[in-house]
Amino acid sequence: MKRHYQSEQEIKNIVRGFESCITGKDDFPHRDHLALAVWYSRDSNPTAALNSMRASLHRFLEHHGCLANYHETMTVFWVKLVHETLSSLGAEGSLLEQTNAVVERWSDSGIVYEYYSKEMLESEAARRGWVEPDLKALTEGY
Repeated sequence: MKRHYQSEQEIKNIVRGFESCITGKDDFPHRDHLALAVWYSRDSNPTAALNSMRASLHRFLEHHGCLANYHETMTVFWVKLVHETLSSLGAEGSLLEQTNAVVERWSDSGIVYEYYSKEMLESEAARRGWVEPDLKALTEGY
């Protein structure tokens, strides 16, 4: 497995930078979104992890003047995938091991289009609230 992150401190710095809005809006790639979702999901139930992720994304996007970019379905989708992946990995792994495993598994952000049509994801309903996938059930393909 590829080591996307080299240390737990690196992951903690990503979380800290994001939560404090020090990270620039264009300096937060997909893999860092996944690391943040792992951070919130490791010791939480899915609802608490989602609430933490949502609140942090709102704060970050509002700070950078782009709250309109928030997408509820995408947020829920990725938190669900991360939580399910962590559940399958078990509790034995370290933050570093679990984060690298999740990033390795879900590094292609385009995977969302296996579950959703472009039209569905671009809909106002999907941006504002959770919409079930229209191409493939979320439990398929784990």
